[in-house]
Amino acid sequence: MDSGPNVLVAGETLVDFLPATPGPLATVESFTRRPGGAPANVAVGLARLGETPWFWTRVGEDPFGEMLVGTLDDEGLPGRFVERDPDARTSLAFVAHDEDADRGFTFYRDGTADTRMEAGRIPTEVLGSVGWVVAGGVTFADGPSRRATLDLLERAAAAGATVAFDPNFRPELWAEGEFEATVGRALEHVDVLKATAGELRELGFEGDDEAALSRSVLESDAGPHTVLTTLGGAGARATASERAPWGPTTVTHPGYPVEPTDTTGAGDAFLAGAVASFAGGETDLSRVLSFANAVAAVTTTAAGAMTALPTREEVRRFREE
Repeated sequence: MDSGPNVLVAGETLVDFLPATPGPLATVESFTRRPGGAPANVAVGLARLGETPWFWTRVGEDPFGEMLVGTLDDEGLPGRFVERDPDARTSLAFVAHDEDADRGFTFYRDGTADTRMEAGRIPTEVLGSVGWVVAGGVTFADGPSRRATLDLLERAAAAGATVAFDPNFRPELWAEGEFEATVGRALEHVDVLKATAGELRELGFEGDDEAALSRSVLESDAGPHTVLTTLGGAGARATASERAPWGPTTVTHPGYPVEPTDTTGAGDAFLAGAVASFAGGETDLSRVLSFANAVAAVTTTAAGAMTALPTREEVRRFREE
């Protein structure tokens, strides 16, 4: 039996270029380079919270890829499934902020390394050894990674792992209608779905509010037994069906008041906090939401997604303030 991590995270690692000033990207004159990519943020977030995962990703054999691999190594992530592609470059994302720290993205990832992940790279014995597998929607957007990610979720579900999924809808990456058709196929293998209300609607679910949207997911044939709906500064909502180990139940958390500096990666931080709680044996959804919201809140108080992720001790101190 593999004695490694209890969680496997899969997906893109890229470089975020953060603007020096708010406003449209065309008006920004300088940027700060930061490691990013939603699954990479989740993986590092888990490591900082004491639940170091396996991480399956693919970056180029270029200076940006070298920087990212070094960062993952510095964070203590095992390098076993961190792949280097000699024939493709590392993805880049330029971030634009408005005055409220909300952000938009411009991606440079045509044929990049994270679009070229290959099915079957994670051995069956590893999938059988982990309790959780976490993935996101960006790798469904392009190339071989689309099939590779779906294959991973299929095999993880068959191996008995709990599958957590973040659709992470980025309209810049999708043609009209393609997101629902493509990412919707993954949901039959998903147990815990973390999403915004907008993402649930993009996936074809209907409802006037978060409660109705969550019910629409759980009452469908899609697959998830738990829906974690993030509400920005208003906190989060969790709804679970009778199929969930902690359900049926619905709980909400109002979030924590903070003055945000940068909301990039807040959703990734929330997911890392939730999975760390679940993987640690927590079955009380109220406690899961409280912890996950605290992780996300702390992350928004500093610039950068990955660089702002807190340790468990930092989260504890924040909740005591």
